[in-house]
Amino acid sequence: MNTPLRRFCFVLSSFATLVSAAPATSADTPTVTDGWIDLFNGKNLDGWTVKIAKHPMGVNHADTFRVEDGVLKVAYDRYGLFERQFGHLYTNLSYSHYILRLEYRFTGVPMADALEWAGRNGGVMVHAAAPLTMSREQEWPVSMEVQFLCVDTKAGRQTGNAVSPGTHLEIGGKLVTNHIIDAHDSKLSAMDEWVAVEVEVRGHDEIIHRINGVEVMRYQHPQLDPGDPDAQKLLAMGSPLKLASGHIALQAESQPVWFRNIRLRVLQP
Repeated sequence: MNTPLRRFCFVLSSFATLVSAAPATSADTPTVTDGWIDLFNGKNLDGWTVKIAKHPMGVNHADTFRVEDGVLKVAYDRYGLFERQFGHLYTNLSYSHYILRLEYRFTGVPMADALEWAGRNGGVMVHAAAPLTMSREQEWPVSMEVQFLCVDTKAGRQTGNAVSPGTHLEIGGKLVTNHIIDAHDSKLSAMDEWVAVEVEVRGHDEIIHRINGVEVMRYQHPQLDPGDPDAQKLLAMGSPLKLASGHIALQAESQPVWFRNIRLRVLQP
């Protein structure tokens, strides 16, 4: 094993050991109700790790991700310029078979120097590569994204789309290489409207998006894109082509957005 790869494996192993071995306390032990695990405790960011482009892992630049009044908020009031500082907030643990539920709400206005498509745009990533695998400048994790959009966005005509940074997927047995795959039976939410999202993830077999209780997207066999530079790095490190597990990550793309009621239920494979 060459030296850089050995060093990466040691750091990754150390991070996983730290997360799994840290003693649980009453403050950071998630609440479980009827099989549902509260990933967000409504008080702080315990159980989550920040990675923002142009900053080291763990640096919550300008307090981008914060908790106020029991709500997890993506905020930009302490920024000067956005300057493509795309951010993600990762669960410390990775998951494979589960149902994720959360609610999101767009509020305020995007940063003045935001890219046109980034305003009124957000999402949650599933099967996301660990933040430790990301370079300092990397803007998005290799993952499968459930895209959130609201009225006046320039990024699409409905919410709940599938987006594939560094990945591909299959629908009906056919490989789909489009970066954005439109949802169906979905519409754009209003600004300041709470939207309920459910993502059913069954390893490598299938992923289903539901918006306000209605299925809007279903696809199969998520996989790394061998032609993508970030995915190529993962493959070179020994990651399998087939995506069957990964972290969950909330997105910060220059638009203020709020999250609440972030819950997960583990499914049997």
